[in-house]
Amino acid sequence: MVVPFVLPRRAIAGAVLAIATLPTLAAAQSAADHVAMGDRDHTAMNAPAALHHYEEAMKLEPKSYEALWKATREAVDVGEYAARTQRDSLYTLAEQYARRAVEANPNDAEGHFHLARALGRKALSLGKKDQVKYAGDVRLHALESLKDNPKHPGALHVMGMWNYNVMKLSGMARFMAKTFLGGKVFGSANWEDAQRYMEEAVAAEPERLVHHLDLARVYAARDNEPKAREQYNLTVRGTRTEFNDRHYQAEATEELQSLR
Repeated sequence: MVVPFVLPRRAIAGAVLAIATLPTLAAAQSAADHVAMGDRDHTAMNAPAALHHYEEAMKLEPKSYEALWKATREAVDVGEYAARTQRDSLYTLAEQYARRAVEANPNDAEGHFHLARALGRKALSLGKKDQVKYAGDVRLHALESLKDNPKHPGALHVMGMWNYNVMKLSGMARFMAKTFLGGKVFGSANWEDAQRYMEEAVAAEPERLVHHLDLARVYAARDNEPKAREQYNLTVRGTRTEFNDRHYQAEATEELQSLR
């Protein structure tokens, strides 16, 4: 006679419980999973969704360097054309993430670049006196990034626009900043470096529309209309690959009209 094998009730209950928890376990995402999903959303030009995933990754791994600098990138992108209150909040968040990224990995170009970018964007939303306070740190971290990677397109761009924004100030404003506000570093700014750095950024990453747009602005400020027009047209006709490219193209179209 064959004796049937019967599981004890405790074993059956355990098996049922294990099966019931399988979907929950399968659905759990690791920090690496969230970074990968953030990367996909970044490529799809969905910066808010990408930011969410990088922040979820940081909840699981608070010192994840990759999640930190990528969250900084998305926070700045989302904030750039947001309403004032949201923009200020996002820039503050971006600065915090970037400082944590640099702390986690102080010898890599990405962390320093994204901190320089976050500080630079935040500074542009402040008054002149506060801008001076940020100017030194923006330049410092951009140069730190270039020390690690001399051809880093973003750091080259930051340095180009740092020189551009300082030189766009009136002579009196620069004098006041250097003399009374502790902005002695302003004395190193010049138009030649603004143009050189922006040209190098375009050469290193020619597909990015924002490089062309800001190089056009440098040329326009230097009264080089033919080259400015060329860069504006490259911006307008370029392929969108980033979250804010539609805004950059709209600005390029408007500024191109002013050259005519």
